Amino acid sequence: MTTRPDIVQAAGAVVWKMVDGKARILLVHRTQHKDVSLPKGKVDPGETLPHTAVREIAEETGFDVVLGAPLGAVEYTLPNGRDKIVHYWSAEVDAGAAERHSYEANGEIFALEWVPLTKAAKKLTYEHDADVVERFAAQVDAGRARTFALIVLRHGKAMPHERWDGPDHTRPLLHQGIEQSASVAGGVAAFGPQVLVSSPAARCVATIAATAALTDIAVKHSRSISQDAYSSDGDRVRAHVAKRLAKRRTTVLCSHGPVIPQIIAAAAELGGAAVTPELRRGAALSTGEYTVMHFALEGERPWLVSIETHSPVLV
Repeated sequence: MTTRPDIVQAAGAVVWKMVDGKARILLVHRTQHKDVSLPKGKVDPGETLPHTAVREIAEETGFDVVLGAPLGAVEYTLPNGRDKIVHYWSAEVDAGAAERHSYEANGEIFALEWVPLTKAAKKLTYEHDADVVERFAAQVDAGRARTFALIVLRHGKAMPHERWDGPDHTRPLLHQGIEQSASVAGGVAAFGPQVLVSSPAARCVATIAATAALTDIAVKHSRSISQDAYSSDGDRVRAHVAKRLAKRRTTVLCSHGPVIPQIIAAAAELGGAAVTPELRRGAALSTGEYTVMHFALEGERPWLVSIETHSPVLV
């Protein structure tokens, strides 16, 4: 998922909860625009889009959310003539927490309103917001609204082989790699990782450190996803991915260029997915990039619902 510098970039979510087995979604009544819309906001310098979505929802609604599967983007022209594109995800909140949540009107949002999913489209001011809600409704109808994620992160830019005298696994990150790691940490954290796993290689351990610091989660090391243990059959990688998917907990795997295609292929196969351009892109990560694979949380098999890829943003 890339940004286009020629237009205004924004991100938001369909924030939802379950009440008596029915989905309700959160709408915001905006003060200055005098409209009803989905919570969203513009990207700040240095942010990746998922980070923006979580930050803006917290600012507009007071909810600290974890992003679920993506719901695509909408593009439209602002009154000043500039084009704007808004990227959306789903984001479930606990019904009890939502019930206890208090909100004070401010200069941007004067009211929050929970509405039944079936009635949301008629409440929204803009047709493009209603389109996003319809995409979410399709996920609910398919039983794939609740998801967990496998996040595959490639290490940041490291010292080149020819400039390093020690063993390959000791090669450190360059300054650019450290910046890449810091840039993507907020976006990775937006998906609520519960487990962080890294190749023992120094460049991977250093890359995931920023995410570990932000989430306060200890990093586990696994040779199964290391470059030193790479083999062309990918059996060890597949076994590791299968173990992670079986636990159905959002997990980050920080690994290497040659290993990542095996991770993506194994996860796609286990998730019942055919090869698509999105999967090919997700497997061909540059340094510092990460791919998020969303799997259905419910059901006998963790079906792959969607895949998205994000790049670091350096300012």
